[in-house]
Amino acid sequence: METSLFNDILIIFGLAIAILFISHRLRVPTIVGLLLTGMLAGPHGFGVISGINEIEVLAEIGVVLLLFTIGSELSLKDLWELKKTVLIGGTAQVLLTILVVFVLASHIGIGFGESVFIGFLISLSSTAIVLKTLQERAEMDTFHGRTALSILIFQDVIIVPMILVTPMLAGASGELGDPPIIIFTKGLGLIILVILSAKWVVPHLLYQITRTLNRELFLLSIIFICFSIALLTYNIGLSLALGAFLAGLIISESEYSHQALGNILPFRDVFMSFFFVSIGMLLDIDFFLQNPGFIILMALVVFALKTMIACLSTAMLGYHPRTAIIVGLSLFQVGEFSFILSRFGVEYGLLAHDTYQLFLAVSVITMAATPFIIQAAPHVAHSAIQTLPTNLISRWCRTETNNSEKKIPLDDHLIIIGFGVNGRNMARAARAAGIPYVIIEINPEIVRKEKSMNEPICYGDSAQESVLEHVNIKGARVLVLGISDPVGTRKIISIARQLNPNLHIITRTRYLQEMSALYDLGANEIIPQEFETSVEIFVRVLKKYLIPKGEIEKFSADVRADGYEMFRSLSDEPANFFNLKLDLPDIEINTIRVEKGASADGKNLTQIQLRKKYGVTMLAIRRGSQTLPNPDGNMQLFAGDIIVLLGSVENIADADSLFVKPFDADEPIQNV
Repeated sequence: METSLFNDILIIFGLAIAILFISHRLRVPTIVGLLLTGMLAGPHGFGVISGINEIEVLAEIGVVLLLFTIGSELSLKDLWELKKTVLIGGTAQVLLTILVVFVLASHIGIGFGESVFIGFLISLSSTAIVLKTLQERAEMDTFHGRTALSILIFQDVIIVPMILVTPMLAGASGELGDPPIIIFTKGLGLIILVILSAKWVVPHLLYQITRTLNRELFLLSIIFICFSIALLTYNIGLSLALGAFLAGLIISESEYSHQALGNILPFRDVFMSFFFVSIGMLLDIDFFLQNPGFIILMALVVFALKTMIACLSTAMLGYHPRTAIIVGLSLFQVGEFSFILSRFGVEYGLLAHDTYQLFLAVSVITMAATPFIIQAAPHVAHSAIQTLPTNLISRWCRTETNNSEKKIPLDDHLIIIGFGVNGRNMARAARAAGIPYVIIEINPEIVRKEKSMNEPICYGDSAQESVLEHVNIKGARVLVLGISDPVGTRKIISIARQLNPNLHIITRTRYLQEMSALYDLGANEIIPQEFETSVEIFVRVLKKYLIPKGEIEKFSADVRADGYEMFRSLSDEPANFFNLKLDLPDIEINTIRVEKGASADGKNLTQIQLRKKYGVTMLAIRRGSQTLPNPDGNMQLFAGDIIVLLGSVENIADADSLFVKPFDADEPIQNV
C-alpha cells in the first residue's frame, strides 16, 4: 500500500517514455502523447493505475506551477509593444468565439451558463503546440508568427478572468456561487495585495535571501511564495490556479524572475505531465468508439469556426489576407488551458459527462492535427490569395499603398523585401551609397510610420506579381530578401526570376539544407545565417592565434566556395587550411601597471632601455581612457599607465622590476 503511488508513477513514466518516443517519430505533439498515456493507463484503458486521486493531486500541483510560470513570464513591457494586436486581435478572437459558440449551443437547448462556458473552452488555443511548431519551422520572427503569438498571449492572460467568472456561470445555471459583488471585492483585494507585494515585500525578501548565495534557500522561498499565495486565494473562495498566477506576476516585477523561472521549469514540466496524463484517464475510449463520426464532425466544426474567427480578427487589424489566413489556420485547435478550465467546469457542474467526453475527444483530435495544418497554411494562403482581386486586398488592409500608380518610377534600382533589422540596415547602406531603392513590407503599421518619414516603402505581399510589378521589378538590378518566412522566400524568388531573368537575387536563410532549393528557384547568392555566424566567430578566433590576415581571408573564401563543407562534415580528419601551430611558442604578450615610485615612473623608453637591456618590446600604453599604440623612445611613462609588452616569458619577468615599486625594508607591513 505504501508503494502503490510509487508504482503508479513508475508505470506512468515508463508508458509515457515509450509513447512520447513514438509520438516524436510521428511528429505528434507531446501533449497528445501524454493524453494517450493517460487513456491507456486509466480506468477506461488497461486500468493499471490504482491511485487516481493521488495522481490528480500531482496534476493540481502541475496546474499551479504552470500558472506561476505564466505569471513570471508575463512582461508588461512586451504586452505594451504588442498592445494593438494583443488587445484588439486577442479580444476580438476570444469574444467572437464565445459569442458564436454561445449562439450555437443555446440553439440546441444548452443553458446560459453552460453555453458561455463551452465558449470559454473553445476560444482558447494551444500556446505550447503552436509556438513549438512555429519555432521548428523558423517562423517565429515572421509577421504571421508574431501576430499569432500576440493573440496567444491574450488567451494566456484571459484564462484568469475566465476562472473567476466560472462560479458566477454556475450560479446562472442554478448552482451555488458567490454574488458578483463578493467576487469583485475579493479580486480588488488581491490586486492590492499583488501591487504591495510586487513593489515592496517580495523584492526585499528575495534580496535578503539571495545575499546568502544559497540556491536551495532561494528555490524553497520561490516555491513557498507560489504555494502560499495559491492557498490564500483558495481559502477565500477563489482558485489555486489564480493564486499561482498572481504569485508569478509578483515575482515577474522583481530582478529575480529569470532565476526563479529557471528553477521552477523542471518541476513544472514533470507535474504538468501528470496533469495531461490525468486528463487522458478521464477520456472514455468507449465513448469515442461509439461516436466516431459525430466526434470527427464536431472537430471539423471547431476547425472551421475557429479558423474563420481568428482570420476575421486578424483582418480587423488591417493585416494582409495572407497573414490573416495563416494565423487563422494556426489557431484552430483547442488549447491546453481549456483542459485546466474544464476541470473547474466539472467541479461547478457546468459540463455534463457526455459533453465533457466530447470536449476531450475533439481537443485531442485538433491538437494532433495542428503541426500538419500549420505546415500547409502558407500554401493554402498563397492559393487563396490568387483568387482575390488586388483592389479588394487594398481595401481589406486599409493602408496607403499608392497602387493608383502603374509602377514606382525607378530604374536600375534595389528592391528590399521586408523592413526588419536586415531591411533597415540595407536601406541605410543604400542611402549612404546613393543607390536608388524601394522597400516592400507586409506590416501596414510599419508602412504608415515609415511613409511619414519619407522612406520609399510600399505595402504588399511580395509573393504577388502585381506587387513586384508595382515596384518595377523588370527594371531593377538587385533584389534582397530580408524576411524570415521560408515558404514566402521560395515563392518570391520563383516569381521574381520569372519576371526578370537578369535580376540579381540575394537572400538569407536560417538553414543550409534550404540553399540547394533556393538556388534551383533562381537565387544568385544565399547567406546561411547559422554558418556565416560560425565563419565570423572562427575568423576572430584565428586572429587571436595571430594567423596572417591573408590566410584568414583565403580560409573564409574557401569555406564559402565549398558550400561550408568544413562545418557540415562529420569527419574527424582535420582540414588543412593552414597550420595553427605558431612558430614562436615562447613569445608572450603581457600587461603591467606602472606603480608610483617605480624605476620607470617619469622616464621615457630611451632612458629605461627596455629593448636593449631586456629584449622586450612595448606595443602600447593604456593611459586612462586613451590607448597609445607603438610608442616611440621619447614617450614618457607615468604611474597608473598600463603597458603592453611583447617578449619571452623570462625577459618579461626580468623587465617587470622596472615597473614595480622597490620594496622598502623600513616600511611597516600591513596585515591583510
